[in-house]
Amino acid sequence: MTVRAILGIRRWRHNPLCRPTDRHEAWLGLSALLLMLVVAPLLGRLCGSLTGDALQEAVRSQRAHRHLTTAVVVREAPDSTSPFARVAEDVVTEATTRVSVAAVWTAPDGTARAGTLSTTSETTAPGTRIRLWTDDHGAPAMRPLDTSAARAHAALAGVGVTLLVAGLVEAARRLAVWLMTRRRYQLIDRAWAETGPDWGRTGTGT
Repeated sequence: MTVRAILGIRRWRHNPLCRPTDRHEAWLGLSALLLMLVVAPLLGRLCGSLTGDALQEAVRSQRAHRHLTTAVVVREAPDSTSPFARVAEDVVTEATTRVSVAAVWTAPDGTARAGTLSTTSETTAPGTRIRLWTDDHGAPAMRPLDTSAARAHAALAGVGVTLLVAGLVEAARRLAVWLMTRRRYQLIDRAWAETGPDWGRTGTGT
């Protein structure tokens, strides 16, 4: 519909049957198309750039304050009350099937730490070594965000904003056309109400 309205601008320009609302609808379609082709991508790129900068800063911060160490399993912990066993975002290993274990590890400052961890290791016998990310204080932490993952998230954010803006523009165009059409029919009904009763009586003398 937008393309037909745009192509109609040239055709209706010198057409004596062209109504003002036809020209308005055509210009509305052209404006909407320009917004979707120019403004929406620019906003998407801006959003993607800002998101990418924020995520890359998070990557640098996490790399500076996350430390990879090795934890030694002491025993299995059938009790899964550890927050790291309940919350998916706090998993300290890289797979999905988790088992709670009691383990000990060394904090970045060299002190010994102990606690309940969630691991996906198939072997959880005492003495098993598992990879563990900790913060500066030695507490278990999430794995640092990867640079490529940050770029992917930023790209998705930019594409999402582009599609959202384009969708909002098209929705606004459709609403405007609906309002214009409704107004057009109201004017037609009003004109018919004024002239309808006299239809066909011209020159009858009554």
